[in-house]
Amino acid sequence: MATPPPLRRVAALLLLLVAAASTPTARADLVVTRADRKVDLTSHIVRVLTSLKVENSGPEAVSQFLLAFPNVQAKNLAAIRAFGTEGKVKGPSMVLPIEVVQPSGVPPELTFFSASLSKPLEKGKTLHLDVLTVFTHSVQPFPEEITQAESQLVVYQDSAQYLSPYPVKVQTLSIRLPGGRVESYTKYPNTKLAESELKYGPYEDLPPFSYSPMVVHYENNNPFAVAKEVIREIEISHWGNVQITEHYNIAHGGAKLKGEFSRIDYQSRPYIRGVSSFRHLIARLPPRAHSIYYRDEIGNISTSHLWSDSKKTQLEVEPRFPLFGGWQTTFTIGYGLPLQDFVFNSDGKRFLNITFGSPVEEILIEKLIVKVVLPEGSQDIDISVPFPTKQEQEVKYSHLDISGRPVVVLEKLDVIPEHNLYFQVYYRFNNISLLREPMMLITGFFLLFMACIVYMRTDMSISKNSPSYLAKVQWDEVQSIIQQIQAIFNQCLAAHDKLETSLHELSRSGDVKSCKVARKTADAQFKELAKELKPLLTSLQSSSQSYQIWPKVEELVAKERELQDKLMTRHSTVVDSFEKKLRGQDVENRIAAQQQKVAALRQEVESLLEYISEI
Repeated sequence: MATPPPLRRVAALLLLLVAAASTPTARADLVVTRADRKVDLTSHIVRVLTSLKVENSGPEAVSQFLLAFPNVQAKNLAAIRAFGTEGKVKGPSMVLPIEVVQPSGVPPELTFFSASLSKPLEKGKTLHLDVLTVFTHSVQPFPEEITQAESQLVVYQDSAQYLSPYPVKVQTLSIRLPGGRVESYTKYPNTKLAESELKYGPYEDLPPFSYSPMVVHYENNNPFAVAKEVIREIEISHWGNVQITEHYNIAHGGAKLKGEFSRIDYQSRPYIRGVSSFRHLIARLPPRAHSIYYRDEIGNISTSHLWSDSKKTQLEVEPRFPLFGGWQTTFTIGYGLPLQDFVFNSDGKRFLNITFGSPVEEILIEKLIVKVVLPEGSQDIDISVPFPTKQEQEVKYSHLDISGRPVVVLEKLDVIPEHNLYFQVYYRFNNISLLREPMMLITGFFLLFMACIVYMRTDMSISKNSPSYLAKVQWDEVQSIIQQIQAIFNQCLAAHDKLETSLHELSRSGDVKSCKVARKTADAQFKELAKELKPLLTSLQSSSQSYQIWPKVEELVAKERELQDKLMTRHSTVVDSFEKKLRGQDVENRIAAQQQKVAALRQEVESLLEYISEI
């Protein structure tokens, strides 16, 4: 089996503690007659509850009690609370204020906290003190990498004896484990492991700064949910709703996955081939939460379950994939809350009273940002938070906002469930401001309807005397003339086709008389169409808007007349040849040149018609 992490820092600390035992701080008038510690290691967040019975054996009253922690442990201290009551029999406790102090003559490797007593402890009096400390990152995976099928083993280091600047008469230590196997643990006299509980002691007559290194190497497959960052936005609407939106970036803080992940193995035996992973998280929302959603960057996530009753609303969120060590995911939870349950009135001001931390169970948040978005027009803003936070203000603009909504921003590192306490944001808000947005909407729609009425009743047409209107009228006339000219030329082309048809009938039947009749008819039609065309050309030429199209029309007229002449000439030649009864080959030879000229002219006429049509 591998060896747990080195304990060289602990050894150095031991040497310093031996030297510290003779300092004035160690020879205090207080004596800890009994110290019972209970360490909870069922989660990745370590909770230590220390119950102390303290007696003042000195001649003077004492107003504070010192708590000592090694620096390597104090840097992971996320929360510390002390509750005290005076008397030989333990009664109702009072919360004692705690602050960091630096007594003189103590080793720098120790961090001291001072619990201020509600009243000085007189000579011979007894104090019952309960101290709750919560540590993060104190449980380390060992080994640091495991395969998909392996269980997660972790290491916890502490002292089997209570580290105190005061002498301790009797002390015990009880460590609660998750219930899996225990690889190893440090053994001292009076050490006992029974099921999921490891006990040390009792140990008696311990001098100040007693320290006995202790290491427990055990199995812990509970979710190591660590949020790298959580942004919690609380938006207040005085129309009756408090909207909560929480953005999570969560990772598995346990042993990293070594090797490849097999989805098939995980699906078939998830509690064997994925025992160190976690698939869901539990969020305990307020009782009357509504409009709850759970989504990520892709969209809505349907793998969630919701239970609610009169006391709580429980949301079980399941990411799109299981989380193994080192894996991370992002998602968003949103829900609404009734305004009357969280916003109240006091001394002419309104205040929001809501919890600070995340509703997700057993989650460590390395960086939590809480944004409280107040209604536009809020003034005289005050904040009351039960622990130190970084505070600032900004402005958020939303729909129909003019000056923007004030936003209170609170930031805190290493947030744990014990920080999920109520905090308050006080502000002044005039109810008349509620009418601002409805009046803006009413005014906007009124102006829109008035503009529509004015538009409908206003003559937007162009004046008939304006140059642009006259130019438009002239151009419409030109277009009308062009369309009539096109129709005439199309009739001419149709007459050409009839002449061609008469020649084909002549070659088939030899009926010269019918062919002459067709020519006479076409000639009469050409003359009639020429009469219709003449006034149109005169009108087109006189128009100032026809300067672009007139040259092409003039060219079209010339080509059409030439085409008519060539067609008539060819027609006469063919009829004359049939009357003289010439051979077909001789007829073809006589009209070959004429045929080529007619085809070329026909193509030119059609091209000009197409060009004029496009213009």
